[in-house]
Amino acid sequence: MNGTRPATRALATVMVTRSEAKSYDEGAAPALFEIALTEIFTGDIEAESEVRALQARRDTSSATMISLQRIRGTLGGRKGSFVLQGSETIESGTIKATWFVVPGSGSGDLSGLRGDGGFEGQFGKSSTATLDYWFA
Repeated sequence: MNGTRPATRALATVMVTRSEAKSYDEGAAPALFEIALTEIFTGDIEAESEVRALQARRDTSSATMISLQRIRGTLGGRKGSFVLQGSETIESGTIKATWFVVPGSGSGDLSGLRGDGGFEGQFGKSSTATLDYWFA
């Protein structure tokens, strides 16, 4: 939270429309993968996003990831783009994620955007996401 201004909470449904995993180190546990995802956001965030994540897969149902994604579209009626940096855990098919807006990444009407949030859902399926945001 920014501590000086009230944040606005955006709610959105996030749908994964494409997912591709490539192994780059399976020589020892955990195996390492690069994940490429395409997502569509609907709701207070109307946007598309390309995600790149690095994943440490402990077994078939357990993993940890870090990610970057550029959101292109509208947030609360403002048009532009911004980058989210995320940290995700997967346990038994459930993904829990936290993310924050990378400072200085907002463009267009989203210039100066700051914020944080996340989502929880079934890995590879739609989830309800939150983003508490403000403008610096």
